[in-house]
Amino acid sequence: MDRPLRLITANPVDQLARTVEALLVVASQPLSVEELVAATADEAERIETGLGLLADRYREGRSGIVLEQVAGGWAFRASREAAEACGRLFERPVERGLSAAAMETLAIVAYLGPCTRPDIARIRGVAADSVVAGLLERGLIAEAGRENEAGGAVRYKTTPLFERVFGLESLAALPRLDDLGGEADEIRARLEAVAEKRPA
Repeated sequence: MDRPLRLITANPVDQLARTVEALLVVASQPLSVEELVAATADEAERIETGLGLLADRYREGRSGIVLEQVAGGWAFRASREAAEACGRLFERPVERGLSAAAMETLAIVAYLGPCTRPDIARIRGVAADSVVAGLLERGLIAEAGRENEAGGAVRYKTTPLFERVFGLESLAALPRLDDLGGEADEIRARLEAVAEKRPA
């Protein structure tokens, strides 16, 4: 049986944990250990210990908010049991109403990126201009330079917001194509065909 949620006590590491907690609450995006070290002027090992205390205190099933490692840092999110109520109070436009086309485009950029609109169009088989514009507006993808220095097509990559919205610590946490079932071979072939046409 879980012990009751208790306030963090007053020893030095607990005091540091409370400071880290405050920093995570006021931050607008996930904070890395390095950023927490700089903000607290403390040591990385002690920060990690403090994060461990907070992760235990704010874990799924124990608190209405959960501390998780996401998008290369640490951030709070609503617990699963509170998510529906939070959604009614505050609809997040980034997450609301992503179409199948937007999800397909996000997957292409996440797996193949940085990639261009023509790359996306070749894989999806339809023009990608409006979908890419919508994802840019929502902040889920961003420009990542051009195909060549002579002013080729703009390349796009996913953003830290994409990782946060989808609960990924990094792009390395994306499911492997081998785990996607029967369509994996077709998806891989289409990705490889586009990749072969791209300049080195």
